Amino acid sequence: MTVTDHPTAERHAHTHGPGCGHDAVVHEDHVDYLHDGHAHHEHDGHYDECTTCSCADCTDTCATCTCTSCTCETCNHNVCACDNCSDDHQCANCICADCTCATCKHAA
Repeated sequence: MTVTDHPTAERHAHTHGPGCGHDAVVHEDHVDYLHDGHAHHEHDGHYDECTTCSCADCTDTCATCTCTSCTCETCNHNVCACDNCSDDHQCANCICADCTCATCKHAA
């Protein structure tokens, strides 16, 4: 068994979800909630901090990174190439149910 370390966010007085008052961003296989300068998502009954961009000049979270020359593997700034995706979604945030884009993180 492999154990993966993940930073746990501070305790919250409410459960994040639709209408909780925090912006939500789809990031790969989860939804991050943005507030107080950070992003986190629910995991096994607690909230984990989202990963931070590994680019040398960036300190943003991967869920909200806007580096123009991003090389971080978890920040995917490619635009969805799926014919079913009518908006110009970034691959990291694409929510097509039947996505065929090879660079989208959720594509099969």
